[in-house]
Amino acid sequence: MSGLTKVILVISALGLAACDNVTGGNSNTGSLTGGGAGGVADQTSPAYFQQEIGDRVLFVVDQSTLTTEAKGILLSQANWLLANTDYTATIEGHADEQGTREYNLALGARRASEAREYLVSQGVASNRLKVVSYGKERPLEICSNESCYSQNRRAVTILTGGLTG
Repeated sequence: MSGLTKVILVISALGLAACDNVTGGNSNTGSLTGGGAGGVADQTSPAYFQQEIGDRVLFVVDQSTLTTEAKGILLSQANWLLANTDYTATIEGHADEQGTREYNLALGARRASEAREYLVSQGVASNRLKVVSYGKERPLEICSNESCYSQNRRAVTILTGGLTG
C-alpha cells in the first residue's frame, strides 16, 4: 500500500469518526465505537483501550500518589501497551480548579510522571511515554463542588502511533 493511499485512508477514517461524533455515535459507519476493526471489540484498538482498559486514573486532592485502584488501571494499561508495541502514549496530568495556575501545573506534572513511572516499572519502554501537564486548564467537569473536583484530578493516557500497518 503506497504512502498516499495510507494517508487517504487515515483521513477518511478520521472524517467518518468526526461525522459519527456529530450524529451522537448512532450511524453505522464502522466507527471507533462499533464492533469492527478499530472498534471497542477490537482488542488492539484505541477505542478498546479507552473504554475497556481505562485511559484515566484519579487522584486524591493535592496528591500525586497512586491509589490501589489507579495502580490496577495502570497495570492493565501496561499489559495492553506491552501487547501493542506499535503505540506510544502521552500521559496528561490534570488538577481541579482549586489553587493557583502554577501550583496546578506542577501538580499535574507530578501526577503524569507518577503514572508514567508506574508504567515503566511494569516493563513499558520509557521512550514510548511522554508526559504533559495541563494543570487546571482542561477540566472535564465545571462546578465548585467535590463531585466535579474529583473528576478533574486525573492522569489520562492518550495513545499515539499504531498506524504503521
